[in-house]
Amino acid sequence: MSNFKVFIADKTDKICQEILRLRGIDPIYKPGLSLEELKKELVDVDGLIVRSATKVTAELIENARKLKAVVRAGSGVDTIDVKACSERGIVVMNTPYGNIVSTAEHAIALMFALARKIPQANTSTHQGKWEKNKFEGVELTGKTLGIVGCGNVGSIVADRAKGLKMNVIVYDPAIDEKKANEMGVKLVSLDELYAQSDFITFHVTLNDKTRNMVNKDAISKMKKGVMIINCSRGAIFVEEDVKEAVLNGHIAGLAVDVYAKEPATEHIFFGVENIIATPHIAASTKDAQITVARQAAEQIADYLLTGKKTHAVN
Repeated sequence: MSNFKVFIADKTDKICQEILRLRGIDPIYKPGLSLEELKKELVDVDGLIVRSATKVTAELIENARKLKAVVRAGSGVDTIDVKACSERGIVVMNTPYGNIVSTAEHAIALMFALARKIPQANTSTHQGKWEKNKFEGVELTGKTLGIVGCGNVGSIVADRAKGLKMNVIVYDPAIDEKKANEMGVKLVSLDELYAQSDFITFHVTLNDKTRNMVNKDAISKMKKGVMIINCSRGAIFVEEDVKEAVLNGHIAGLAVDVYAKEPATEHIFFGVENIIATPHIAASTKDAQITVARQAAEQIADYLLTGKKTHAVN
């Protein structure tokens, strides 16, 4: 054994522990601890694996004197104080490719659900009603899908949407015309995307430029009757502005998997007829969870044993 210890703070597939043991590292699996309990556990560990539930704050790692690496089993690292980790010499890594297919498929599923009002029709039918006329939907074929952020997840959404015979336009400052042509999509400005899209799906990271990007001003540039999907981060919305646009009909349908504050056991979107809400499950497939658990274990083992960094964000 290497004498290295890795603490797994959130629920992960058992393969994570199995790989660590195979690499000669001692896994400590205790998901769901309080902040104070976690602080005590981290005093004597070399590595930390988290998902989205555990917030890796400066306070949490203050007394984790041996901690060398934090790995997020997933892509988003907004729950990790990367700056505090950097100041302590702790490398932060993520697993950006492990759950991208699952997330993209969830966005497509939500788009179908919006177009055909599936959750509402399901609830009505289970109640013994037969409201065929109430749930008239729209076809996706021939409609314009605007993708804001065409990276790992957005590019998969684009590929699937083309298979549905949709007209796909994208906004992403990180790609050029050549890349867009290779993907078979049209690159446009954000204002053009808002004006032309029947459906808009967001696949961006949360940063100073994207926070609150969907506000009254942005919504005013969108087509009346647009349908919106968000499987990225809740804080890219000014949620009050978005709800108002749903209620006044400017946004005909909204499907969200993410919220500005999570867990969202109460929310202004809940109970609104034309809003579909899921509890941040876009990446929650058996396939994705096995993949990110395996990748997280391999990455932290590689770093502790050899110093190799994979997908480091600091």
